[in-house]
Amino acid sequence: MKKQYIAGVLGIVCFLLVISIFMQMKTVNDMQNSVGTTLSKNNSELIDEVFRMQEKYDIVYKQLEEAEKELESIRTKAVAGNQEDANAEAELKENNLMLGLTEVKGEGIIIILDDNRNAKDEINVAQYLVHEEDLLQVVNELFNAGAEAISINGHRVVSSTSILCDGNIIRVNGEIITVPITIEAICSTAIYNTLIRPGGYLQLMADEGVKVKIDSSDNIIIPKYNGVYNYTHLTRGEEE
Repeated sequence: MKKQYIAGVLGIVCFLLVISIFMQMKTVNDMQNSVGTTLSKNNSELIDEVFRMQEKYDIVYKQLEEAEKELESIRTKAVAGNQEDANAEAELKENNLMLGLTEVKGEGIIIILDDNRNAKDEINVAQYLVHEEDLLQVVNELFNAGAEAISINGHRVVSSTSILCDGNIIRVNGEIITVPITIEAICSTAIYNTLIRPGGYLQLMADEGVKVKIDSSDNIIIPKYNGVYNYTHLTRGEEE
């Protein structure tokens, strides 16, 4: 009983540490995004500041990963021999899996989209470029076809993911991404035939002139979501 009490206290302390690091990550990420919106001014000082913020973000994120591993170890020891706690731990892992907070791997599809830099039509040049609405359409098509996990240039797509146009750049989860854009999805490889069907969105993009490449793979790794879920209006319902 004493060991379980100590493990529980350590678990709470470690959990608070994880929350603290999450808040640091959010602050650094917000500062980085704020600086990033003014990069078009070609100000070398701002560029240096972005690099410093990125370095700080990487350090804080590494600390978060170490804290999460320690918390996982403490939880495992705390629930040892207790079936009720073991069931709660299994449920927590399943929830993290569904929320995208766990790295996952499996078979699936790899889609690469790129601007057509050889286009000669200077009037309709926009049709040869990859836009944020293209990514939204492709992601929706993948989810509708049964994809279980998706990433865009290494950024996990979750329920709160934003795909936005910021001037002439695209942001996913607040981070700038550049072409070529790689979309990876864990799903049945049979989706391949659905994606390349005549009249499908990827086929329409290719017909417009955008470079489109689709491959299947038996070993796709989708990273976990690195952001923070923020719930402003959501509250727990009454339980019976």
